[in-house]
Amino acid sequence: MTGPTRKPAPATPAEPGHDSPRVLAVIPARGGSKGLPGKNVRELAGLPLICHSIKAAALCPGITRCIVSTDDPEIAEVARTHGGDVPFLRPDRLATDWTPMGPVMQHALETVERQEGASYDVFVLLDPTSPSRIPQQIAEAISQLHESPDLDGVISVSEPTFQPTWVGVRETTPSGPVERYYAEGRGVTRRQDTGRFLRINGNFYVWRADFVRRLQVSWFDEGRHGMYEIPEPQAFSIDDEYEFRLIEALLGAGLLDLPWLDAGSNSDSDSDDGDRQEAGR
Repeated sequence: MTGPTRKPAPATPAEPGHDSPRVLAVIPARGGSKGLPGKNVRELAGLPLICHSIKAAALCPGITRCIVSTDDPEIAEVARTHGGDVPFLRPDRLATDWTPMGPVMQHALETVERQEGASYDVFVLLDPTSPSRIPQQIAEAISQLHESPDLDGVISVSEPTFQPTWVGVRETTPSGPVERYYAEGRGVTRRQDTGRFLRINGNFYVWRADFVRRLQVSWFDEGRHGMYEIPEPQAFSIDDEYEFRLIEALLGAGLLDLPWLDAGSNSDSDSDDGDRQEAGR
């Protein structure tokens, strides 16, 4: 689906203390997963996996509009059935096993801005394989970026259950000796003597739209980023059968909270989500 070829209006990024920024959230959901075929539409807690991201975005007050970027008609149909906004099908050239995320984000931003004839200030990336999100955390990360003009983005991080500085080793040869991966671990004999180690967990990424537009290769190396820490049990990403079964077990044990399920959003009626999306456009 394509829209009118209108040139977007000049961006007018909101300054701290002024009007709220226009925020576009994008859920990238390519078909043809190799690690776990059909994962984006596989049911988790009564909903197709991608729908958890759609509903998290619908509950986030800071998001102006949320869209799904997919090349797969089945994923598009499932998303629309559950209140998702799918304004286009992603070109095949941006849906290969080797396609980096940067061009996918740029295509989504450019296409939506062209269709609307207006620009966005902030871009939020919500990977559908990270379903355990708290909408308020995303809103707070957006506010953190809004109030920090020296940053290009804010990313979610968490503290893993192990400390790689202490236990990380490097692969050498099958018969070679074990080597430390981090030189900082030399001489450390207790976990308690190591500093905190945080990891980028992929739960959400919040960037200035201008940064996404000029991104070339690596967002980490090309910008200045702040971090928003979330609990490690929440920092879950699904790439294979083991991880899917594990998150099912965590949900079943009540160790993960999905607010839209608590609100009864896993029913067949999704009109409220559709109303929220329309109101935010």
